[in-house]
Amino acid sequence: MFTNPFHDLTGFLTPAVMQTYVVLMFLAVVGGTLFDVIHKKSAQYFFENAKKAQQSAKRTVTGGEKVSLAISTVANEVLTSSEFCNPHRRMSHLLTMYGFVTFVVTTVMLIFAYPPTAEAAPALVVALWHIGALMVCVGGYWFWFRIRVDVNSEGNPWYRLVRADLFVLSLLMTTTFALLWSITQGGGALNLLFFVIFVVAATTLFCTVLWSKFAHMFFKPAAAYQKKLTKADGSQENLPDLGDLSDPALQARYPDIPTYMGEKPPYMGLGIKRESPNHY
Repeated sequence: MFTNPFHDLTGFLTPAVMQTYVVLMFLAVVGGTLFDVIHKKSAQYFFENAKKAQQSAKRTVTGGEKVSLAISTVANEVLTSSEFCNPHRRMSHLLTMYGFVTFVVTTVMLIFAYPPTAEAAPALVVALWHIGALMVCVGGYWFWFRIRVDVNSEGNPWYRLVRADLFVLSLLMTTTFALLWSITQGGGALNLLFFVIFVVAATTLFCTVLWSKFAHMFFKPAAAYQKKLTKADGSQENLPDLGDLSDPALQARYPDIPTYMGEKPPYMGLGIKRESPNHY
C-alpha cells in the first residue's frame, strides 16, 4: 500500500515552504532554458535558417499541412520517440520520459492540490508518484548500465563521467532517493538522510539546465517540426556541407567524423575509447 511521503514532512516543513520550493525549481528551469537559448544563440540560429529555408521553398505549405506536420511531430518525435532506431534505446527513453512526467505532475498535485495538512491525497495519485519514480529508475539504469556502457563499440566503463551525464545522473538520484525516502518513512535518521539527498539531487537537476541536456527536450520538437516542413516545401534541409571526409585537415578539425560510409567505425569491437563527450 502506497502512502503519501510528503505527509510526514509537516512536522518541520509547512506546505507553503514545499510550494515555494517547487515554484523556485520551476523558475530555475525556465530561466536556465532561456539563458541557454540566448547564450548558445540556438533560437536565433533556428529562426534565421527557417527564414532561409522559406526563401528557397519550391511550394507553399498549406495551413492544413502544417497542422498535419505538427500532429505528426508530436505523435512520432515527442510521444513515441520514433527517431531512435535502436529499440532498446527507444524503450529506455520512453520509460524515463513518461516516468519523469508522471513523477513531476504527481509531485505538484501532492504539494499544491492535496497539501499534507489538508485532506488525504487520492490513492491513485500517490501510487502514480511511486510508479513514475520507478519507471525513471528502470529506464535510466537500463540506459546507464546496458546502453550507454556499450563496451564493444564505445569502450566506456560505467563509472566514466562527463558533463553530459549530469542530467541523467541527477535525475536517477532524484527518483532513487525519492523512493528510498518513501519506503523508509518513520525510519528516523536514515529516512531524513534519504530525504536530504533527494532534495539535493532534485535541486541539482533543476538548477543545472545550462550545463545539462535538460534544455534540449524543449528545443527538439521545434527542430523536428522544422525539418518536416523543409521536406514538405521542397527547400534544402539545414545540413552543413562538410566537404571531403577523407581530407586530413578536416579530420584534424573534426576528429570524431567517421570516414567510412555505411560501415562500422574502425574502433568498433576493438575496445578503443572515443574521447568525444557526446559519445551517446
